[in-house]
This record gives sequence, structure tokens and C-alpha cells, in this order.
Amino acid sequence: MTVDATALVVPVPPPARKVPHLRTHHGDTFVDSYEWMREKESPELIDYLKRENEYTDAVTRDQEPLREAIFNEIKDRTQETDLSVPARKKGWWYYSRTEEGKQYGIQCRVAAEDTGDLGRDWTPPEVVAGRPVPGEQVLLDGNELAEGKPFFSLGGMSVTEDGTLLAYCEDNAGDERFTLRIKDLGTGALLPDEVPNIFYGLSFSPDGSRVYYTVVDDSWRPYQVRAHTLGTPVADDVVVYQEDDVAMWTGFEVSADRTQLLISIGCSEYSEYRVLDLSRPQDGLTTLIPRDERILYDAEPLSIGGVPHYLLTHDRGAKNSMVSLVAAAEFSRPLAEQAWTTVVPHDDDVRVNGVAVTRTHLVLSVRKDTIERVQVLPLAGLGTADQGLPTEPDFDEELFTSNLANAEFDSPIIRLSYASYLTPPRVYDYVLEGGSLELRKETEVRGGYDPADYVAERQWAPAADGTLIPLSVVRRADLAQDGTNPAVVYAYGSYEVSMDPAFSIARLSLLDRGIIFVTAHIRGGGEMGRSWYEQGKKLNKKNTFTDFVDATTHLVTSGWVDAGRIAAMGGSAGGLLMGAVANLAPEKYRAIVAQVPFVDALTTILDPELPLSALEWEEWGNPITDPEVYRYMKEYTPYENVRPVAYPRIAAVTSYNDTRVLYVEPAKWVAQLRETTTGTEPIVLKTEMDGGHGGASGRYSRWRDVAWDYAFAADAVGATEVLARSTSSVE
Repeated sequence: MTVDATALVVPVPPPARKVPHLRTHHGDTFVDSYEWMREKESPELIDYLKRENEYTDAVTRDQEPLREAIFNEIKDRTQETDLSVPARKKGWWYYSRTEEGKQYGIQCRVAAEDTGDLGRDWTPPEVVAGRPVPGEQVLLDGNELAEGKPFFSLGGMSVTEDGTLLAYCEDNAGDERFTLRIKDLGTGALLPDEVPNIFYGLSFSPDGSRVYYTVVDDSWRPYQVRAHTLGTPVADDVVVYQEDDVAMWTGFEVSADRTQLLISIGCSEYSEYRVLDLSRPQDGLTTLIPRDERILYDAEPLSIGGVPHYLLTHDRGAKNSMVSLVAAAEFSRPLAEQAWTTVVPHDDDVRVNGVAVTRTHLVLSVRKDTIERVQVLPLAGLGTADQGLPTEPDFDEELFTSNLANAEFDSPIIRLSYASYLTPPRVYDYVLEGGSLELRKETEVRGGYDPADYVAERQWAPAADGTLIPLSVVRRADLAQDGTNPAVVYAYGSYEVSMDPAFSIARLSLLDRGIIFVTAHIRGGGEMGRSWYEQGKKLNKKNTFTDFVDATTHLVTSGWVDAGRIAAMGGSAGGLLMGAVANLAPEKYRAIVAQVPFVDALTTILDPELPLSALEWEEWGNPITDPEVYRYMKEYTPYENVRPVAYPRIAAVTSYNDTRVLYVEPAKWVAQLRETTTGTEPIVLKTEMDGGHGGASGRYSRWRDVAWDYAFAADAVGATEVLARSTSSVE
């Protein structure tokens, strides 16, 4: 018998050099031995990250067959050659499609007809995957644009009203800094206009002569809205607005009726709108409600009886927000003297997320009973005694998500997206007059997927303070409630972001291995309204972490899950959550997967020169000026609280070019964990050297990333083989 000598070699992690670095604030000094890793261009650092990747490859080599199996399952279940449902804008139907074997989408259009029959004119043309579309014009082929480049991502597209020009921007590094280009759709040629280093989002002016875009400052904060006039030097681009407050984020959009440029400036607690009349840009910007009033609001213009008005979605005396109608002239008066008419009143049980308008209807996005849904209200009689009642499309699942996907101003229909944990994404057209719902597409899941084979249900986990935490639990229908099942618990819990029900082809690979997949809707997210968010931010942030631990405890006591077979997973701010629960309750988890984890949050936020730091003050508090915030954060931030306990196996997954959560955070954290743990479980760092915040670009690369994370978790909880189907129904 021959023994493979390489199989006997135990991988050894690369040594991490320690250089004491003192960080002193509010009389407290923290010794940081790994801050030197912030030197991104250092040959020593680059070599260290590469050796960490080699160690990770060695430690997880036995998971390669499982990774390959999961990748192939994702691939085999995905309709690789596919098309989106065409959406109409002016005289064209726009859609995207994918082709088998190609990483990136292809953006296309075909001409629309105007016959006078609204039903016919707004019914999308039938396009069939793999079949040529008559009259198709390819606008952008991402595969051609990405050829020979290490990374490719589109940051926005805009077409002129007359359909002759296309503006788009692309990122080839993963650092979310894009280059703007203009394409003549008649000739296919690129115009000489090229604007480097712009941020997400762009839009043509209604006359097509200018492109509006945003620019970030050195800390990656979008702070300028600029206008580029076609055919002029980039150096002559006009700064339409500049925001100098380092804690405020700036964005823009062109209003639905294409009459105004709406510039939004805000943080998570209050905002301000500056508006530009696009027919008279020389008149400059007008402020609606100044930020000093500390109102969090969104604004959308509309005309009522020929009089300019704004619809405001706001939190003035309304924690969950409400909608008011305000004549434009009112904003020239002091706030206390303005006349606001209630359109959608405040409701403690309903979170109003925002509104969109068409020529005839108001479209509401609301959250009720944790579920995001769409409601429609006619504009006729709006704000008067004749105002109608909102109507809502009716769906038959308990846990679902319904969003507005498209609402062209002159369209008689709106486009809705729908998905649930068990139902693949659907596209509906909702007819505004009459309320009929037309199913346009349900995403195909290949390989014989049957939703009846799975169960999605809501459970409620009691937190230590008595609060009930909603859990979304998805599992195979034939699993027994015998306390032997493995589980993966996922959560985010920050920025009022909700982890809404969604379908995942990749998740089927975990479910089919008997893993119960649980999404914990912990405080700090937005699932239960504004108060739910406020109970998990700033000096209440610890609730986010204890909620996750309490949710884990509940799963064990529910009789479904084996206490020794639980993996935890989360990314970005959810990665901070992973680091916090690793310190709080390491014994509860067999493995932790921390994706682009914000685990050195205190160091980052204490330095306003670092990317996005100042913008974080409204979420976590400002530890620079407030000693109480500093003390509170230092009690939970993962890096400072690594302690001598037996940590579970941990994978920290990051990207070298990530501009949101810098690679240095997980790199330092992993080094500190290895130095301190009393256990023997491997702790690994996996760095995508060409990726950004979302990892590598291209769908096949993303599938491999997901397969890596899932295989790490599944291997840890001993669920590597697909279970045979039960021949008898359990439910």
C-alpha cells in the first residue's frame, strides 16, 4: 500500500508579523498589533494575502468535490440562456438576455408599435430564450466589454428620450469607480465623450444634450452632482450641487414626469431635497424642506389641476412615515405655516417605504406584517374627500416579496416583481384601471424542481428581553422534527435593511442536503418598521447580536435543529454580526462564514478619512466626539473583543479592491483570532484579489463564490450528501 506523503502534511497558516500600534481615544488606549496590514500596496502585505489564500486552499482542499457539486447543481438548475420581460420606454421595448457559457448579460431592444389600442401597445412582445428576436438591436454586450479585463460591472445606463443615444458606465477594477461613455445607437460608434471616476447612476436631460452623474470624494462618499454637456471637454463639466457635510450622502434622479432634477442629500435620520427645473436650469436649485428641520423625507413632483405639487413620504410626526400632498408654493413659507394634506396617514403597523407616480396613479411601497407589498391609488381626487382607497394585488403565499419593477409615467400598466422562498421570481403586469394582474414570466428552475418538496414558515424566537424575533425557516418537507437536523442561520440586521423572502437556486443545494435554512429578522433591520431599526442601532446595537444568539437557541428548543450542527452566515454589516456572535457565543456554532465582514468597525469609524467612515455616525454613533459611544462600541466590536476561548471554524471572505469594507478588517481579525483562540478549528482568510464588495464579477464566478461559502458551512455541519427523497409525505 502506497501512502501519499502530501496527505500527511498539516497545513500551517502564514505567520502574521506583530507591530504594536497604539490607538488612544477618550483616555483609553488599544494596542493594535496588525494595523500594519492597512498598507495595501506593500509587497509584504500582498505576499501575506497570497499565502493566506494558499493556506485556505490547503485547509479546504477536501471540500473541492462538494464545491464542484454545488456549482454544478446551481448551473444545472439555471436556465442559462434566458431573457427578461421587455419593458417599454417611449418607442422601444428594452430587455436583457443571457447566453449559455457566457458570464455577462446582453442589453437589447426592439421597436414598439403605437396602434391606439392600449392593451396591445403595452403588451410586451413574446421573446423566447434561444430564439432570435426579430428586429433586435444589441445595445451593450457585457461579454464583449469584459473581454481581457480582470473585472467588469455596469454602474448604470440611460437612453435619450428619442432613443438615439445610450450612456453607460463600467468598472474594471471592482473599486466601484466607473467610466462614463456615450454610444450612438444609430451607428454603434462611441462618441469621444468619456468621463472617468464617476459613481453609480446617470441620466440624460430630457433634451438629450447633457448627462447628469455623481462623483465621490476621497472617502468614497458621493458628494457632487455634475452635468456633462455632450461634445464639450470633461474639464468644463458643471457642478450642479456639492455637499460638504462629510456625514451626508448625495444622490439624484430625474422626476417621473421628466420635468425636474431631484437631488437628495441625507443620512439615515434626516434629509433635504434640492430641485432643478429642467426647462430652466439657469434658474438654479430650490430647496424644499431644509435639513435643519430634521425631517426624513422623499419628494416626487406632480401637477394637480395644473398647479405644481409635491408628494412627500416623510416621518414628520410619523415614525413609520406617511404621505402628504403639498403645493410647491408652500415651501417658500416657514414649515410651521405650510399647508400639508394627508394622502396616506401614519399607521403603527405599516411602514411606508416610498411612492412612485404615473400620469393617472400613485403607487405605494409599504411593509406590513414584515412583508413588502405594492398598493395603488388613483390620482383623481387625491387629498380630497373624493380620494379613493388603495388597492393591492392579491397573492396566496404567507411569506413573499412584491416590488414595483417599472412604472413609466404614461403607461396604463405597472410592472411588478414577485418572489417567495418557494416560488421562483415572477414578473407581473398590473393594469391600473381595473386592477387585473397578468403573469408575464416565471423564472424556470430546471432539474425537476417542485415547490411541494419544501416548506417555508414563520417562527418567532423569544429574545432575552421578551421581544419576539421573526424567523423565516425553509426546509425539505420530508425532514423529521427529531432534533437531528443541521441548520444555517443567516442575518444582516443594520441600516433598516430587510432580508425579504426571495427565491434562491443556490439555497436548494443546502436544503437538499437536509440543512434547514433560517433567516433571522433581527433588530437593526427594517422588517418590523422604523422602531425595529431604532432598537438595533447606536446605543441599542447589542440587541442585534443577542437577537441572533437567542434565535439560535430557539431553533434548538424547537425540536428541529441539532445544537451541534449549526453554521452562521452573514456579510458586510452582517459580517460584523458574525464577528460579534463568535465572541458572544462561540460554543453555539460549528462554523461561521463572514462575508466581507465589517469586523474592525471602531478603527474605521474613528478615522473620518477612511472610506464611508463619517457616513456611519448615524448608524453606530460618533465615537470620535462621544465617549459613551466609544465605550459602547468597544464592548461589542469584534476585533477588540477576541478572547481566549475555543472558536468554531471560521472563514472570512473578502476582496482586495473592496471600497466599502476594506480587506484589512478581516485580515487583522483572522490574525487576532488565530493568536488568541484556545481551540483547534481552522480559521481561514479567503481574498478575491480582483473582486469588489460583491466578490468576483460574472455569474459563473459568483456561483463558484457561493458554492465555496456553502460547501464550507455544509462540510462543517456534516451535510455533504444529497438526501434521498422520502416516498411518504410528512406534511
